[in-house]
Amino acid sequence: MTKARDTANIVGGGFSGTIAGATMEPTGDTAAGDNAAIGFTSAEGLILTGQGSTGDVTIKNDADALVAHVPTGTTGVTFAGTPTFPDGSIAVADLDIDGGTDIGAALVDADLMIVDDGAGGTNRKATMARLATYMGGKITGGSLVYIASSGAISNAASVAFTQFDATKYDHYQFMLQHVIPATDGTILYAQTSTNGGTAYSSTDGDYHGAGNADLTGLRVAGYTSYLIGSESNEFGVSGPFMLYAPHNTSSYTFASNVGITYNTSDGDGYIYSLDRGPGSATARVAAEDVDAIKFIMSSGNIESGEIVMYGIANGT
Repeated sequence: MTKARDTANIVGGGFSGTIAGATMEPTGDTAAGDNAAIGFTSAEGLILTGQGSTGDVTIKNDADALVAHVPTGTTGVTFAGTPTFPDGSIAVADLDIDGGTDIGAALVDADLMIVDDGAGGTNRKATMARLATYMGGKITGGSLVYIASSGAISNAASVAFTQFDATKYDHYQFMLQHVIPATDGTILYAQTSTNGGTAYSSTDGDYHGAGNADLTGLRVAGYTSYLIGSESNEFGVSGPFMLYAPHNTSSYTFASNVGITYNTSDGDGYIYSLDRGPGSATARVAAEDVDAIKFIMSSGNIESGEIVMYGIANGT
């Protein structure tokens, strides 16, 4: 015989509701001053209210370990573990990263981001390296693309660039910014390599400039009496140096310069462009695949300045 469940309706004494066996069904709301109360309204359903020194409502498991609690006087919930949500249940509108801490550094390839894979609702992580690859693939033919910088030069014997890539770039542009020689009255050359910078061609006659004049490097800046000064009131050379199709093994590698400098040896000071006549034309007189270049002064070191390398995209 099944025993009927004992049921009692209780009104008064601070409680209004029904106790049926082990089930208590309150029928009234809780109040702000309740130390620990269970309530019910038709709109809110079950209501738990508490008032503690650190938390208002605390939920524990059967091992008396904290699961979650509402800190005193707040509307937030603190979880002891990691909450589990069904996949796809958190909408983008519910995400707020404004309060996050800034990374405080430049982004690097290993940094992570979140992407919606194929716009199909499946979120996955990706590295910034993948973004760089993607952006590189979107570069159109003829675009000028930053590749590398020498940084601030400080009394360097030479400055080399080995980041050539014929699969991406047809030509290269090097921007010089106040490149000053350590020795006054010199010429800036660029020597080429076919083995990634292990060795550079440097023999007089490997290069030509000013018609058929033999040179020890491509002439970047400086020509006969138009040299680069290093006095305190001179400012080195600035301007572009162009390198054309260095990967082409069926022709010489041509180059040109439009360097500008200021020379005080001409009295009150003389500003001029170093692309004067044949002085701007130069070539590596060998049909070979150039894959590295080294900037070097005709005498002494490079005292200061900066050189930035750009590639002109081939669009493939």
